[in-house]
Amino acid sequence: MEKLIITAAITGAEVTREQQPNLPITPDEIAEEAFRCFLAGASIVHIHARKSDGTPTQDMEVYREIKEKIERKCNIIVQPSTGGAVWHSIEERIQPLYINPEMATLSAGTCNFGNDIFANPQEYMEKFAMEMKNRGIKPEIEVFERGMIENALRLVKKGLISPPLHFDFVMGVPGAIPATINDLVYLVNCIPDGSTWSVAGIGRHELPLALHAIAMGGHVRVGFEDNIYYRKGELAKSSAQLVERVAKISREFGREIATPDEARSILKIRNRR
Repeated sequence: MEKLIITAAITGAEVTREQQPNLPITPDEIAEEAFRCFLAGASIVHIHARKSDGTPTQDMEVYREIKEKIERKCNIIVQPSTGGAVWHSIEERIQPLYINPEMATLSAGTCNFGNDIFANPQEYMEKFAMEMKNRGIKPEIEVFERGMIENALRLVKKGLISPPLHFDFVMGVPGAIPATINDLVYLVNCIPDGSTWSVAGIGRHELPLALHAIAMGGHVRVGFEDNIYYRKGELAKSSAQLVERVAKISREFGREIATPDEARSILKIRNRR
């Protein structure tokens, strides 16, 4: 079984300091937490930028500052979000691609997102995919529903993304696919041979799905974007604490943790630093 890739999703667009006092917001805080996650075993850091008041932003200059500060600390893969917040326009959401990261997320369809709608019509998907192709950026295909796998395969047929594909199954978002083991197995069985995948369980589903991904040969995403608790009723101290727990469990299981360069090899991305 290949080594485990752990992605640390350390901020997100929804969590606030009122909910999680340890949430990193400024570029310096995000870079420092990314470094802690790297030391704990993460090989990818998934980034949502924030303004100084905590408001989500897709401003490429904020992303550039975050990326540069992280890269001065370690060689973790910096993976910005093109999802942003549900109210961001496509022109805002695409901006992080302009800083030429190694990898970025590509949400593969529209779904309910709590009380909101996370809109990703065909036009958006194709625009993001084309920009990533032109810049040599590895897409992580975010899947919130089964049909999004088919949307991704249509992008392959159009020549906008190329195998091997890497999927991230985001499970347990209210209004989208439930975070059950049966659903995870179903999604894994639906992706093309040769693909890699990770799972991000929302809230209390984070750890159970991570354990199953470790055993199934998939990869894992943890962090404050998805879950702010270490256990029921106990706020986590940091995303690095959540990374450290998964790394420890995986090693106990007998599955070693991938370094950033090993993750680049597994995911077939080139170190462009």
